[in-house]
Amino acid sequence: MAGLGIAGVVAAALGSICLTSGCSSIGYLAQSAGGHLSLLTAAKPVAEWEQDTGTPAALKERLALSQRMRDFAVSELALPDNRSYRAYADLKRPAAVWNVAAAPELSLTLKTWCFPVVGCVGYRGYFDQAQAQAEGASLREQGLEASVFPVPAYSTLGMSNWLGGDPLLNTFIQWPEGELARLIFHELAHQVAYAEGDTTFNESFATAVERIGGERWLSQKATPQAREQYQALDQRRRDFRAFMQIWRDRLDALYRSELPDADKRSRKAALMAQMRADYDTMKATRWAGFNGYDAFVSQLNNASLGMQAAYNELVPAFEALFQQQGGDFRRFYAEVKRLAALPKAERDATLRASMPAPGGSAG
Repeated sequence: MAGLGIAGVVAAALGSICLTSGCSSIGYLAQSAGGHLSLLTAAKPVAEWEQDTGTPAALKERLALSQRMRDFAVSELALPDNRSYRAYADLKRPAAVWNVAAAPELSLTLKTWCFPVVGCVGYRGYFDQAQAQAEGASLREQGLEASVFPVPAYSTLGMSNWLGGDPLLNTFIQWPEGELARLIFHELAHQVAYAEGDTTFNESFATAVERIGGERWLSQKATPQAREQYQALDQRRRDFRAFMQIWRDRLDALYRSELPDADKRSRKAALMAQMRADYDTMKATRWAGFNGYDAFVSQLNNASLGMQAAYNELVPAFEALFQQQGGDFRRFYAEVKRLAALPKAERDATLRASMPAPGGSAG
């Protein structure tokens, strides 16, 4: 679920000061704090929306569904029982924030920005799309490849519960049932465990929880129609994830090679062209022309590839860890918290040791 997770605006929105030089501009802090507070101000408890005669019936149905999912998250997935996702806000825009990511021309390593509490993250969030685009343009002028992408939701790690918690938003409330469940479970997982400055750990953990939890919701609570819809969508997503992994690996191998930069650039261009041609073939032969990933592929660069990897790279390791803990969420979360407290090198080594072998399974 690329695009879901912790926006780089969180620390600033809570009044922290950006640590890196050039990142602590008054304008960035002001838009972060103001944008987050406006989001919270727009939120009202779900019960108020349900009682309001002006609320469309379709929205009332979705809000009711979201609350059943929220209860399920607590009772079946042991996720936090707090004020998050018990309120709803219509932001009158298509995204909660727009994130900006950047990477060098010949590397998949993301540029990072550092904040108190959340540490260093590989993206920077803006509540205004024009400001995000301007930041992307500035990064390109520095010789970096930049990606600007909409984010439907972000987590404040539970730190805003005293203000009402993270709300449901118009940016995702009408998503298909399986996708809505996954998003809610993903964002709540960020409140369970967080490793400062480790985007891949944090997003992979939340993605593992969303996958496991989403499957349970669909099998226990969803209608046959919702399950069928999800299966078709998820199969395309799995196809695309595997497809992109192949091309990320090929590009990464090229970038790490000893070839001169000029040769790397020419081979990179050839790989990108072949990747897009193969994507068109897969779309035509496997997806009956489904074009939901066209925008991502057309704008693909090292920054977007780096961000996609952060959400998926360690998911198999977390899924294996869940099985090792007997499929018990509380034991799983306790182990993840233990790992989050370790030094990064030790944390990575421990997780990767539990990674299933290629072709194997987490079970």
